[in-house]
Amino acid sequence: MVDHEQLLQAWVETVKDYAIFLLDTSGKVVSWNVGAERILGYTEDEIIGKSVSTFFTPEDLERGVPEWELGEALRVGRASDDRWHVRRDGQRFWCSGILTKSADADGTLRGFVKAMRDLTERKHLEEELRRQAEELKEADRRKNEFLAMLSHELRNPLAPILNSIYILRRHNTAASPLVEQANATIQRQALHMKRLVDDLLDVSRITTHKVELRKEPVELADIVKAAVENVGSLVTERKHSLTVSLPPGPIRLEADPTRLDQVIVNLLTNAAKYTDPGGSIWLSAREEEDDVVIRIRDSGIGLDPQVLPRVFELFMQVDQSLNRAQGGLGVGLTLTRSLVEMHGGTVTAHSEGRSKGSEFVVRLPALKQTKIEARVDVAEPGPPTRSLTVLLAEDNPDAARSLALLLREAGHSVQIAHEGPIAVQMLKNHRPDLVILDIGLPGMNGYEVARSIRKEDPRVPLVAMTGYAREENSGDEFDHYLVKPVNPDELSALLAGEAPSLAGR
Repeated sequence: MVDHEQLLQAWVETVKDYAIFLLDTSGKVVSWNVGAERILGYTEDEIIGKSVSTFFTPEDLERGVPEWELGEALRVGRASDDRWHVRRDGQRFWCSGILTKSADADGTLRGFVKAMRDLTERKHLEEELRRQAEELKEADRRKNEFLAMLSHELRNPLAPILNSIYILRRHNTAASPLVEQANATIQRQALHMKRLVDDLLDVSRITTHKVELRKEPVELADIVKAAVENVGSLVTERKHSLTVSLPPGPIRLEADPTRLDQVIVNLLTNAAKYTDPGGSIWLSAREEEDDVVIRIRDSGIGLDPQVLPRVFELFMQVDQSLNRAQGGLGVGLTLTRSLVEMHGGTVTAHSEGRSKGSEFVVRLPALKQTKIEARVDVAEPGPPTRSLTVLLAEDNPDAARSLALLLREAGHSVQIAHEGPIAVQMLKNHRPDLVILDIGLPGMNGYEVARSIRKEDPRVPLVAMTGYAREENSGDEFDHYLVKPVNPDELSALLAGEAPSLAGR
């Protein structure tokens, strides 16, 4: 007759991967297997009769963990034990174990069975993976902060450059063709740099969830027209043929017009960059069931099959050859995909291979008719502009002087402050009609200056100049936000249509 208890006991005693031992009713060790000796370091003679608390860390002993485990096993039959323990030599190890109550058929307690497994290696691996994940998260955060700081700082020198170009083009009406060509080149390249800076900042803001869409009913034809005009100089410069095909009827969407324009501009710019001079670009759009489908195709360098799945990745360069001068930063397509997905759509890339052109397909939800009927009419423009007294607070001397020139050219009186406290004092002495504040002022930042001005004169309109966009700012100190470098036309429109009405707030 086979004695099953003896067989089980013999098996337990030979198991090396698990520490399996018995405790009496008070929690003292009464049996010991080879696995327990290997894992915990005690021989059978050294440990028999000692308490199970021998293996617990000082902090767990202080918290009464051994007593709690015995009580839990007695109450419910078992207690899990995943924690650090201590070997005979004092070394700590991570253990996954279980303590089980042992009782006779009549319920009389015989003791407890303890099974433990050393999982220190796995614990260290998990901790290392967690540490690496935290490091990657921190590196990503610092990368986003750096991109935001870089793009913000690059806006400061761009502002006076673009302002000066605007002034030169207005006053050099009799300039030679050579000067006109030089001015046009400077303006074109400065605007190209501005677009690169905008893309850098937008990518960092989207990855940190700081972009909010301002959706409204829009007509796709209007967005396409604006986007085509935006890339017109690049298409002309590279002698491309751009064909736009839209259906005769309206195509309407609910979208952020600025961001949708950015999507189309990015795709058209991408097509122009990777199409050799004299090539062709086609833009078409139509409704397909519940979607608006926009296709932008080119006769350019095409995409290798292995590149297609990665073409929307951040900093991905489609062509890294030295002769591809228009390579860009590798952020435009990443930004495009993010903006499209924020609109509830998709964008995909297609190509038959190198030198066979590329096609990008954007799918966005079409606007339902019921939403179109609820659309609110746009208000008429405000009264014509008048001469204003403007207080301009800007710490960059070149940016301040060039913007002041633009304002004076438009017939306004301008006073300049290079520090926050000086701006507050000048407001008390001169009472301007409008205050334009750089956010990064020394002495007092733009928000602090705005709050001081609000206390002094709550009626004066306040306009912020910032290297960031409104979503990253907080509070209601300002009536308007202008993103650096300030667009002269946008500033003129603000002064002509907004500032006079705000002066009587």
